[in-house]
Amino acid sequence: MPEGPELHLASLYVNKMCNGVVFTGPVRKSEVSKSPDVPFNCESYWIAAASRGKEVKLTLTPLKSDDPKQRVKAEQADQPMDIVFRFGISGYFCFTTEDELPKHAHLCFYSKEKPCRVLSFVDVRRFGSWQSNGTWQPNRGPCVMFEYKSFRENVVSHLSDHAFDRPICEVLLNQKYFNGIGNYLRAEILFSAFLSCGYKTSDRARQKMVKGQTGDLLRLCHTVPLEVLTLGGKGYDPVKADYSGFEAWLQCYNVDGMKSIRDHNGRTIWFNGEPGPMAPKDSKSPKAKKWKKKEDDHDYTDKKKVARSRSASTTKKKVVKQETVNKTPKKEQDMRLKEVGSKRIKTENTRGVNTPPHEKGVSHSIARRRKSSSAEPTAAGPLRRSARLTKQNNM
Repeated sequence: MPEGPELHLASLYVNKMCNGVVFTGPVRKSEVSKSPDVPFNCESYWIAAASRGKEVKLTLTPLKSDDPKQRVKAEQADQPMDIVFRFGISGYFCFTTEDELPKHAHLCFYSKEKPCRVLSFVDVRRFGSWQSNGTWQPNRGPCVMFEYKSFRENVVSHLSDHAFDRPICEVLLNQKYFNGIGNYLRAEILFSAFLSCGYKTSDRARQKMVKGQTGDLLRLCHTVPLEVLTLGGKGYDPVKADYSGFEAWLQCYNVDGMKSIRDHNGRTIWFNGEPGPMAPKDSKSPKAKKWKKKEDDHDYTDKKKVARSRSASTTKKKVVKQETVNKTPKKEQDMRLKEVGSKRIKTENTRGVNTPPHEKGVSHSIARRRKSSSAEPTAAGPLRRSARLTKQNNM
């Protein structure tokens, strides 16, 4: 999931690619996206980006013409609009030509130039969101990277909050106090602070936070994310080719030799050493991820969902039908064997009654041999099967 450094790098990317580019027309949303429409339509406007923790804000600024005769058309925006984005698990911005527009581009801004270029918000899993005329979420604390002083004061002044009674690894994901910290950052920060995943925020640790000692936990929450910004590339982005530098920077998260368990919220925490006393009991260690570039882009449209559900139901019906076909012959075979045995006995008895007197003794002896030879396997077959079935049912 993109964290504070990745969202800041995304804002830098937007500012770099959109510098001097004039955009025009309405902001277009994809048909499959469930996020709201953006009611912005302007003949000419600029785009600028800023980040704060785990949020990115795009500001659309209309350009005013120097020609007094030119009037603003009906329903054209004449005031700036802020759109606040939250990336979810897989969101990012992309600036391409109109022909190269990504498949999962869900919000698009079109340039006024020809050929046209498009700034798009791409989100394969569609967990990201945006808010028109939005502001920074009030329940999120100051940014750990660029509002360090406010961030530190916010934490120190609320150390008596019950939120800090939880395991330290879970506290670091609380965006009310640690806006921008996510799963891989908490692992690297705690590894650098030599704190284990299941330990409570001790009185000693709280005193270090208050005194502001060098290398304390709050300072690491500020300096470790800033290290990611100096690596180049896009930070945490394992499906891209430029991920090797970031992977080499990691010391704990998904690194061979490190341990991992799931916290009380089901999130995987990587650590070194032994888990503390507040670690979840009977928590299983998840398997390590293998990061590989994904060749296929997942299609989550309703059409494909219907096709998948139909194929699944068809497969289920085939399995049920196959099981029925496999079970039915056994019953029919048992019934047929019984019927054949009874018919043979009746036939032999009938032959014995209609035999002439002078051949009666010979016929009776032949009938007895045929009866015994045919009846024995016929009787043994059902008995053995019924015994086997009874044994299986009792197991």
